[in-house]
Amino acid sequence: MPHAVDFGTVSTAGLESSPVAAALAGLRANEARYFKNKYDHVFTVEPAGDAAATVEWVHRILEDERGIVISSPALEATEFQVENIRMAYVFYESGLSVNVMYTLEDGGKRAVGFKLSDGMEIPGELGSFKFARQKSKLAGTIRGSYFVIKNEH
Repeated sequence: MPHAVDFGTVSTAGLESSPVAAALAGLRANEARYFKNKYDHVFTVEPAGDAAATVEWVHRILEDERGIVISSPALEATEFQVENIRMAYVFYESGLSVNVMYTLEDGGKRAVGFKLSDGMEIPGELGSFKFARQKSKLAGTIRGSYFVIKNEH
């Protein structure tokens, strides 16, 4: 069942099996606040099993572009469009968040972003990436990295 992420009251609902559930919930709330403030979009997630097409699209991009296979189980996902950008997010049990920003017109910006919840190690499959740190009132310290998508998806 889809549910809107409340960034006023951070909840671990849907993320309880993560060893860093509170930090992952803060990271998810941080994303919800960003999209509400920037695009007036309500960030809604659903269990990964109910969002299989979204999870598959993100996993296909990771595999096709960089040969990356995320080893952690996906817990929740969402897909939506703001302006002319298709967005997809997958939140993993390890505390990892993967997002795809895919501008719909040719020549637009297209990238995959990785964010690591406070307290988690860098997953082995992302060991070659450099992660920058950012502070968040909702999520503590977020470490992030990205790569540019080169092909059509």
